[in-house]
Amino acid sequence: MDETRYKIVFDGTLMPQTPLETAKENLARLFKSDLARIEALFSGQLVVLKRDLSEGEADKYLQALHNAGAQARKESDLVSSLSLVETEDHPGAASLAAAATEPAADAQRMTCPKCGHEQAKASECGACGIIIDKYLARQAELAATQPAEPAPAAPRAQSPYATPQAPVGEALPEYGELQYFSVQGRIGRVRYLGWSMAMILALIPAFALFAALTAVSHTLGALVLIAACVGMAVVSIFFGVQRLHDIGWSGWLWLLNFVPVVGSVMALLMLLVPGTTGANRYGPPPPPNSRGVVALAWASILVPIVGILAAIAIPAYQGYLTRAQESAYSQDQDYDSAATAEPQADDEGDEDASAVDTDEPSEQ
Repeated sequence: MDETRYKIVFDGTLMPQTPLETAKENLARLFKSDLARIEALFSGQLVVLKRDLSEGEADKYLQALHNAGAQARKESDLVSSLSLVETEDHPGAASLAAAATEPAADAQRMTCPKCGHEQAKASECGACGIIIDKYLARQAELAATQPAEPAPAAPRAQSPYATPQAPVGEALPEYGELQYFSVQGRIGRVRYLGWSMAMILALIPAFALFAALTAVSHTLGALVLIAACVGMAVVSIFFGVQRLHDIGWSGWLWLLNFVPVVGSVMALLMLLVPGTTGANRYGPPPPPNSRGVVALAWASILVPIVGILAAIAIPAYQGYLTRAQESAYSQDQDYDSAATAEPQADDEGDEDASAVDTDEPSEQ
């Protein structure tokens, strides 16, 4: 029994929370076409994007379309599975035998006059789905009515229903535009760490200004501090939402950072979960990381480690100095007490000697 074949169909429905313009741009990159041709896919009618696929191939195309924001689905392709007409991918036993015994079997193949697809002779094109006889008749009518300017055969890329020119599942070479102060777009884990470190470094001049103004006026210093804290919070929201978009999650999940316990887990997930490799419903992938971003990301990791080590080492060193000073002080005290004890002993000996001398004449 032949393997079940599938087709990919699309009726213009989008994945949840996917903007229409974003989905159109993703599909245009995916099919290597322009937006004008992609508009035809959103007419509300059911469109067959790909036919005669195995289950694995259909799942691959379906996943790529879902990542692009199109809620396509796969259905059994009864035409390819049950049709008695032989196709290129499923030749009949008679054709196989003829190909093995007759070198002239190439004469039984044909080329679609519209998209150029080569296949076994059939009344319908397996790639673009046209009825060949009707298409040729229509072309003949156009040639008869306009002999001066014959209508050229439409290239394969002009049809929005044609097979994509490249494998759908491959990584897209195009990248999205970076937006520092927006909740639109995507950033990866390394850029998220690097940008966060750059924001912290940018706050150092703000705190220095706060200290200088506080010496002059406490009100001005407080205003500068409040403005710096609010700006840091807003920019942190921008960075966090774009990081969640890169994973494929909604930006509203950033609010989980305020939930006790759950917030700690959410922060770890934002640092550890990798982003989607291709385009998703929030746009194309971010561009590669620059050296500056990588350096800032490493700094954001090493600075806390150095701070923890310093917090452990500095008190231990201070304790060592304190113990050394106490030991030296105790030795000095012992030496002083010993030095003061020796003269007292000599004075007592002299007193005893004088007492003996004064007693001896009285005895005589």
